Amino acid sequence: MNFRHLWKRGGHSSQTTVRAHSTSAPVPEAGFGAVPPLPTRRVVVTGMGLVTPLGVGVAETWRRLLAGDCGLRRLQEADLPEAQRSALSSLPCRVAGLVPEEQFQEAVRRLGLSEESRRSSRFMLLALLAAEEALADARWGPGAATAAGDTGAALQGRAAATAAVTGVGGGGGPSSSSSGSWSEAAARRTGVVVGNGMSCTTEVAEAGALVCGGKQRRVSPFFVPRILPNMAAGAISIRYGLQGPNQAPSTACATGGHALGDAFRIIQRGEAEVMVAGASEACVDAISFTGFSRLKALSTRYNDSPAQASRPFDADRDGFVMGEGAGVLVLEELGHATARGAPIYGEIRGYGLSGDGHHVTHPHPDGAGALLCMRRALAGSGVSAADIAYINAHATSTPAGDAIEQAAIRQLLLRPEAGEGDEVEGSAGGVQAGAEAGAGPGSGAGARAGAEAQRRLARVAVSSTKGATGHLLGAAGAVEAAFALLAIKHRRAPPTLNLVRPEPALLPGLVGAGGIGGGGAAELPSSQRVAALSNSFGFGGTNTCLLLTSM
Repeated sequence: MNFRHLWKRGGHSSQTTVRAHSTSAPVPEAGFGAVPPLPTRRVVVTGMGLVTPLGVGVAETWRRLLAGDCGLRRLQEADLPEAQRSALSSLPCRVAGLVPEEQFQEAVRRLGLSEESRRSSRFMLLALLAAEEALADARWGPGAATAAGDTGAALQGRAAATAAVTGVGGGGGPSSSSSGSWSEAAARRTGVVVGNGMSCTTEVAEAGALVCGGKQRRVSPFFVPRILPNMAAGAISIRYGLQGPNQAPSTACATGGHALGDAFRIIQRGEAEVMVAGASEACVDAISFTGFSRLKALSTRYNDSPAQASRPFDADRDGFVMGEGAGVLVLEELGHATARGAPIYGEIRGYGLSGDGHHVTHPHPDGAGALLCMRRALAGSGVSAADIAYINAHATSTPAGDAIEQAAIRQLLLRPEAGEGDEVEGSAGGVQAGAEAGAGPGSGAGARAGAEAQRRLARVAVSSTKGATGHLLGAAGAVEAAFALLAIKHRRAPPTLNLVRPEPALLPGLVGAGGIGGGGAAELPSSQRVAALSNSFGFGGTNTCLLLTSM
């Protein structure tokens, strides 16, 4: 399958292509010059950093994900802030996805962040670790290496170099960039978009208790910087001296997707050459658990078998499992990346956004918002629904949300050219209709859907990696976009853990024990360029979809 390209491949950053909005030349307004047309530049991913319940680092996380390992475990008292430990036994859900503590502390020590940890919240440290790995991977920033080498030594060297440049972390004397490409001008053209969904509920609770107890002077002077959602982006910018656009979306569980999409648009418009983008989350505490439990959003049935608790698309799912982590990608203008010989994971070709306009926590039952953002990601991208080989679904393991997303994906694949006004053949009035139309293996109704429709659905692998990581809330979209890129780069779609019996069975391409892949990873086409979608949906009805392609 060949993409219908809108852009010529290659070229330097100065060779931008302009999307024509009209055939006539811009008309000057009185007193002003003509409004110039917006540039449209190609954006690729050249670096990747992950900190997840499966491990610290991309290699370890990806290895365990493909192996079908689970990063979820039973919550223990030591996992909670000291003042909250007595509440553990009363929590309805006692399963969580936590970053392995020994790996986390070792990475903090190796990067010289021990001092930083005393004035930074955990979500900031997770983001710093992921950003360090991503920049080292992309060979960009102060002290960047020109060739891949020992990861530990490379990270230590970068920690020393960034300390010399910015005075933050690390140690040692002055260091020059070994890549020969880092300069003040490069720093001005490198920005940061790293978001956070929940910030720090523990920090606020602890400060509130001190204030109410008349102990205001014991509140840390770093209290406000530790709770601001933009401080992960700020910490990354400060550590590396990055002076490009700097922002931090906070859109609940869609945060990571929005961060990557916004950074993509910034480079497209020519406002930066490189963007460090992603999200982090660290709010595993009794307050967050209680809040989500009151919403009846968390799994409560599997406290004694935590590895089975997160089961997206499975008939026995009963809610999501909260996790922590961070995902950071380095996005770069294609010409800039190729000119310096940077490694390229894939290209971001589309970014779709929508709102449900329906309910504060529940998705619209017809799935219109999910369908809209997927169609909008494809619109104007030069990629069609027929080019999609893999979809990393948002599916969190909730009964309603997973069914609605399945119906929306089905509609996208079966009616890719339909207009935005068309309703989804989905959920409340349509998931049942979709099931009757025959979508799942063994449903007995596939013949009624038509052989061609079944083939179209079956050639797209769909999985939710939250079975292995839990739901990382604001960080989920960034981590899962990385998984989608790795899937199309290595042509292996990761499995959905605990998927034994799909319900509803609308998509024959579901990857898992009850679908394709036999419980392991599913192979993707290797003889052609392929595309993937990464979905992220958040409370408030905010939806985003990233369209990613191989190179």
